[in-house]
Amino acid sequence: MEDDTPPAESLLPYDQWMEESLRHVIVRAVRHAATAGLPGKHHFYITFRTDYPGVILPARLREKYKQEMTIVLQHQFRDLVADEVTRTIGVTLSFGGVSATLTVPLEAISAFVDPSIQYGLRFNVRMPDPAEAAPMPAPAGDGPAPKPEGTPQVVSLDAFRKRKD
Repeated sequence: MEDDTPPAESLLPYDQWMEESLRHVIVRAVRHAATAGLPGKHHFYITFRTDYPGVILPARLREKYKQEMTIVLQHQFRDLVADEVTRTIGVTLSFGGVSATLTVPLEAISAFVDPSIQYGLRFNVRMPDPAEAAPMPAPAGDGPAPKPEGTPQVVSLDAFRKRKD
């Protein structure tokens, strides 16, 4: 006799806990690269959502990579840091000969790959509710600030003018 009862749905978020643990693998790998360098032929491809709240990158890169971007940490990078308190990775890279500093929340990362050993992780990026998200800052001095979303409001200045009687 077979039991055709479907398995019970978990009331615990095991998938989320597992992803959080695997994101810690990224932190450890980046921290190792930041302090000891990348050994042998190891290098990292990190893919992340550029539209995720808290991602900081120059406006020119945000314009070019509106939703997703992959960076390569191999030969030329500096100021690499993995911060467990802020849950971010920071790095300075060169794009077209121009240095750019990026800050990426761990939750924005959708893939981490070390192709030298065919190791890779994929993540589900859960975008926060837009009403709760803070605006994405752009580094100072790198072009205009992002335009606010929504319908522009027209304000009449007539109510504020002094009238000549």
